[in-house]
Amino acid sequence: MSISFQNVTFSYDSAISSLLEDITVHLAEGWTGIVGPNGAGKTTFLQLAAGHLQVQQGTIKRSGHIVFCPQRTDDVPAQLSLLISTVEAEACVLRGKLRIGDDWVSRWPTLSHGERKRAQIAVALWQQPDVLLLDEPTNHIDITARELLIEALTSFRGIGLLVSHDRDLLDLLCQQCIFLDPPQAIIQPGNYTKAAADVKREESSLQDRRHSLQQNLERLKDESKRRCAKASRANKKKSKRHLARGDSDGRAKIDLARVSGQDGHAGRLAKQLKGRIKHVQEQISDIKIKKRYATHFWIDGSVSPRRILFTIPADIIALDESRKLHIPEISMLRDDRIAITGANGMGKTTFIRHILNHIDIPNEHLVYLPQEIDMMKTRKIMADVNHLSHEQLGKIMTVVSALGSRPERLLHNLDISPGELRKVLLALGIIRQPHLIVMDEPTNHLDLPAIECLENALKDCPCGLLLISHDLHFLQQVTSKRWHLGQHETNVIISIDNRKTTD
Repeated sequence: MSISFQNVTFSYDSAISSLLEDITVHLAEGWTGIVGPNGAGKTTFLQLAAGHLQVQQGTIKRSGHIVFCPQRTDDVPAQLSLLISTVEAEACVLRGKLRIGDDWVSRWPTLSHGERKRAQIAVALWQQPDVLLLDEPTNHIDITARELLIEALTSFRGIGLLVSHDRDLLDLLCQQCIFLDPPQAIIQPGNYTKAAADVKREESSLQDRRHSLQQNLERLKDESKRRCAKASRANKKKSKRHLARGDSDGRAKIDLARVSGQDGHAGRLAKQLKGRIKHVQEQISDIKIKKRYATHFWIDGSVSPRRILFTIPADIIALDESRKLHIPEISMLRDDRIAITGANGMGKTTFIRHILNHIDIPNEHLVYLPQEIDMMKTRKIMADVNHLSHEQLGKIMTVVSALGSRPERLLHNLDISPGELRKVLLALGIIRQPHLIVMDEPTNHLDLPAIECLENALKDCPCGLLLISHDLHFLQQVTSKRWHLGQHETNVIISIDNRKTTD
């Protein structure tokens, strides 16, 4: 079993530049992390490795049974029904480890995305691949499911490629990382923390080297100016134009200086410096340092004139044939920052939708980021974005840049990644000056720098926040209250906790 990239170059037809260029890498047994900002080509790298995309130049050599587990959870995995129905030991173990329900195929539309993700990975592992390609496997899943997933993945013995924004998972599994920064790929040994630190040190060393060369270049240019001025003065001395017609002695001295070359020394030194300057300029141009965009912005949200954003009466909602969601009377103040927590399948998204259906905040002051958006809707959103006014488009692209994506790539591609789409949707919401921002799993699909930037931005946002997330660190940074959904026999009960979100 093996995966080997040899001088691989790839670009999409609609792209203005190559996504990958002259990439050579051999992937050995064990886990390799594929990391980089949204839109850097992480999913593309996996699809190339799987053979789902064809390269423009170079070759990819593959051997062994390859299984690709995609990021999206829209479709039922092809072999899920077989996994559920078979009585073979390996299938039973996987169903037990990842808690796969017997009715999940028929209930797929009602499953949470976390449950769907567990089903995807169970089917992938059941196929016993030699090469396993995972795209954001911890998206959507709760803490308990994450522990189950880690247990299953650590027992995998083969070649594993892991795209993830989950730093802890990358550190736990990976023995090397590939950092994608179009069109380059930098390979570093070690887990994410070690590899990222090594990359940062190398970039810092290059920056120091470039700074030193630029200082040397400035010194050489100053010296060149001085020598050119000296050579110019010497040339003036060699000129006979300023001599009187009868000054034979003066003319003789100038002729002697020309023959001896004494007064041409400064000119020769000036020419030598030009050569040294050119050499240093070439050295500087050979140092490739990627431009890093600022990852800080403030959400300019307006504050609602109403002290209470909404009040919703108590209600009971059917989650499925056997369970009901009991909602108490709830209210939200204009500056509340509320986390909605609970295990997969508890009905958090159903609860959010119930709230959205019962509040009277005008649409122009309400921002809702759903957990998932299918590709058809993604294309529609991006087509609409491309028809915005120049001023609106500029504001949106400013936020997208601040979150670490290149705007020019987004404007030429309707099939953007889920992470890039989240950035665009957030930017669209910001320009509307919202009174309330509602987000369902906002950190899913985002790269690590974008998550940190989002945390900083939401800390300073003056409007109300209502967030579903399994990312406890994120919630601790940006929320102050919690509404928790917990199972009690056949019912799901919502408990209201106005203390700081800590666990």
